[in-house]
Amino acid sequence: MAKRQYSFYPGCSSQKGASSSNYLISAQTMCEELDIQLNEIPDWNCCAASIGYAGGGELPRLTLSARNIALSEKHNPGQDIVATCAACWLSTREAAERLQHDPALAKDANIALAEAGLTLKNQTPIKHMVEVLIQDIGYDTIKTKVKRPLAGLKIAGYVGCQTNRPFGIAGESFENPQYLDRLIETLGADSIPQFEKKVQCCGGALAFSEPAKSQEMIKGILESAHDNGADLIVTPCPVCQMNAEVYQEQINATYGTNFKMPVVYYSTLMAIAFGRSAKDAALTGQVVPADKLAAIAGE
Repeated sequence: MAKRQYSFYPGCSSQKGASSSNYLISAQTMCEELDIQLNEIPDWNCCAASIGYAGGGELPRLTLSARNIALSEKHNPGQDIVATCAACWLSTREAAERLQHDPALAKDANIALAEAGLTLKNQTPIKHMVEVLIQDIGYDTIKTKVKRPLAGLKIAGYVGCQTNRPFGIAGESFENPQYLDRLIETLGADSIPQFEKKVQCCGGALAFSEPAKSQEMIKGILESAHDNGADLIVTPCPVCQMNAEVYQEQINATYGTNFKMPVVYYSTLMAIAFGRSAKDAALTGQVVPADKLAAIAGE
């Protein structure tokens, strides 16, 4: 029996063959080492983060997340809901708070949920995985698990915007959150506190509609990390990870730059630092190889 159990909402992008399937692999490895048991919410659905603002209406958007909460309360009672995806966490938290503060909307959502035999109690805390690490586990405990310190690596902690606003991580500054810097240092690497783009939006919402604008925003993030001497970037957000990694070739072609900056998840760093293999840390899923991190893994 694991010491801590959570009701786990994995989200669409973590599924096999999807854009952040490597995130799920590394997060599961990290949780194994921290004695965390993730109990997947049965029959979970999309949180509507990507489609919910496209004219489908407020009630359907909120009810999609409400269904996940109701399923969690039914099947994993008493367990905090945890999401690894920043967008999933944001959508689920927003739905919970909106429905808590709008009784009429909550009534309508429950009418819809009743058709599926569900009732929303809406009493369950909803956490991003980094909140679990910071608030429930703590840096000191994480440090005791480090078997392979990430010494010699200089890492830019890219928080992005979705885990930073409107909710943010408790106790952290909206303008200059420190939790990724502290985590990087806990794992034995060097952080870059002066990395000025740590909360810059990656332009994920514009990636397809206005790619030039999105890539200009990504260029600034990569440039800041490069100019500050980063060996790689670490992030808690699947959209940020994907955008900052996969568009580097296009950005290089447009701007005449030569970015080859690895962009990884915090869970990838932790899995390697905890002594697990490059495969367990899902380093094999990188588009831009994280060679220095792989060298520490020794595989």
